[in-house]
Amino acid sequence: MKKWIPTTMAAVLLATTMAACSSKPAEQPATSAAANGASAKPAEKTKFSISLRTLAFGHVEKSPDINQDKWVKKLEELTNSDLNIVLVPHKEYEQKMIQMFATNDIPDVVQGSGGVNGKEMAGSVKAGVFMPLDDLLKQYGPNLLKKVPKDAWDNVTYNGKIYAIPEYLSNPSRRAIFVRKDLLDKAGLGVPKTVDEYMAVLRKFKEMGVENPYMGRENFKYADSFFGAYDVYPYLSMFEKSGDQILPKFFDTENMTKALQTYKTMFDEGLINKEFATINATVFKNTILAGKAGMWSMNANEMLQWETQLKTTVPTGDIEIIASPTGPDGKGGHYLYGPAPRAYFINKNVKNAAQIIKFYDWMMSDEAEKFFTFGIEGDTYKTVDGKIDYKSPTDSAGVDEERYRQSFLWLVQDTTYNKGTLSMTEDGKKLMNVYDTTLKNEGRDGINFEPRLESLMKNPDISPLSDQAPPVILSHMVKMVYGKEPISDWPKVLEEWKSKGGNEVIKEATEKFNSKDSGTTVSMPRK
Repeated sequence: MKKWIPTTMAAVLLATTMAACSSKPAEQPATSAAANGASAKPAEKTKFSISLRTLAFGHVEKSPDINQDKWVKKLEELTNSDLNIVLVPHKEYEQKMIQMFATNDIPDVVQGSGGVNGKEMAGSVKAGVFMPLDDLLKQYGPNLLKKVPKDAWDNVTYNGKIYAIPEYLSNPSRRAIFVRKDLLDKAGLGVPKTVDEYMAVLRKFKEMGVENPYMGRENFKYADSFFGAYDVYPYLSMFEKSGDQILPKFFDTENMTKALQTYKTMFDEGLINKEFATINATVFKNTILAGKAGMWSMNANEMLQWETQLKTTVPTGDIEIIASPTGPDGKGGHYLYGPAPRAYFINKNVKNAAQIIKFYDWMMSDEAEKFFTFGIEGDTYKTVDGKIDYKSPTDSAGVDEERYRQSFLWLVQDTTYNKGTLSMTEDGKKLMNVYDTTLKNEGRDGINFEPRLESLMKNPDISPLSDQAPPVILSHMVKMVYGKEPISDWPKVLEEWKSKGGNEVIKEATEKFNSKDSGTTVSMPRK
């Protein structure tokens, strides 16, 4: 692919080049025996380029050349494919994706993270950059159609046509509160439930010398648990009915004020790092794994890996998932994920789309599940008396590598958790039970619109991301926690948001909510 260009130039080029987007045609190979399960003769390799977000995976970001990685090579062998993986930096994902479309340097397959209308897709589906897949899936993707649930397909459907192959989630409640159980036991306190009880635990951790009682992170990303307690997540899918209008949940001034005050109290008392607004994903993780945090938020499926890595520096470290803090309504939890966290769009100009579909269809096979879950026989596992003998790695690099294989490379799967490895240990079974009990009973959601509201797409400054507040809102949130602005000024923040285009958003949301035939899918809160 070409070199990335500055964002400002990309924005200018986007409008003039989108309609003419094209891709270098890929070669036309036949299907491999591994991918098709039926071919009797050696076939040409399925050759295609694919962009993948690094997702802050250590094994990925440290790799000198991901295309030479042994797991990529083995995947190519099993599927008789020749991949050219183009990594998109996690931190600059949206910016780099916009540049990709603006420079017309689009791979054969593009990974998106927000369905057909994700901000990172820059309107490319509507502009005709990618091909509809319905007929190809019917002919070459039987396993995909059988196993991927309807709501995930709906998330990648535009004007009645499927435009991507989705990864999917059977349980949308994915994030959770992690606590250092060894520290909680040492504190002599029970498991907290309410916001006040949580604050008591954090104060005790501070008293005990824990450097970061609650681990903060920039943009409140994976540090937003208390917004959930007050049901005021300022995110994309968080609209609610208020009177005769549809408003973002951050318009609940009373509860937003309480949430911000909670964070300001944490900041003032040293319960959250004073520099939390600049702590990136890498520093966030490294600080936790160094044993310098007492409580944080993370995807639940990473608990065992993080605990294993923590024990290399703190042998007595013990991580446990607990119920999220509850607020005035007795509920809490993190925002619920969409049904398709990632999806794969095929450039309309590729010549081997059928073979690419078969590559993804293989991801649903027993062979694929064994490979991604356990690795390579004789290397990472062995078979004894017909049963797989597999031991999950305990060293930090090994854990990173396992996570990369199971989560990053396995492009289409139920990403709730890896049942294959978890079912092999008591700790794994305990984690699966957490999903089926604790996480199943919590989580916050709101009214959501697909496709995304036009008024939001026009103005990035007021448009929220899936798990970040709109820039104009976020800047005030941080200032208020840092004491640079009074929290009582929140109504002024709302007026600013409305003056910059928010009034149009409210008008459009209300009209589409009330319309019976607006061409928009209106999803009601799941919880």
